Amino acid sequence: MLYLFVVIFIFIAIFISFSHVFSSESRSIPYVSKETLLLLLLIYSTLLLSFGLLYTVLHLEGHPVLLERGEIISGSYFSIFFRSVYFSAITILTVGYGDITPIGIGRAIAMTEALIGFVMPAAFVVRVVLHMDGRER
Repeated sequence: MLYLFVVIFIFIAIFISFSHVFSSESRSIPYVSKETLLLLLLIYSTLLLSFGLLYTVLHLEGHPVLLERGEIISGSYFSIFFRSVYFSAITILTVGYGDITPIGIGRAIAMTEALIGFVMPAAFVVRVVLHMDGRER
């Protein structure tokens, strides 16, 4: 039951982080600034850790979602968590080394994470361009 609350919290964190990219509220700071880049870094970090925790929770609930060198990942909680966060990082940043691979529902989660990782920079660029276009008028 506790894991269900953790998974719900993870989805809320992902939604809130992703919604900041598309928020249309006007700010006094320029869109290309240290603050904006820090916000983007924090959003990526939140997504990366959230997906890593999601993989870990699913694994601990008896639904293995990751294979390392053809075997289901095992070890202590922290070992599983760090491998999950590592996989999450290489997935969201679209690096994909192939040393850890998703299985089962993990494939759908990894595809969603990769799509978010692919869309985030484009959304950031569109946001900057729209802000610059609005300033010229």
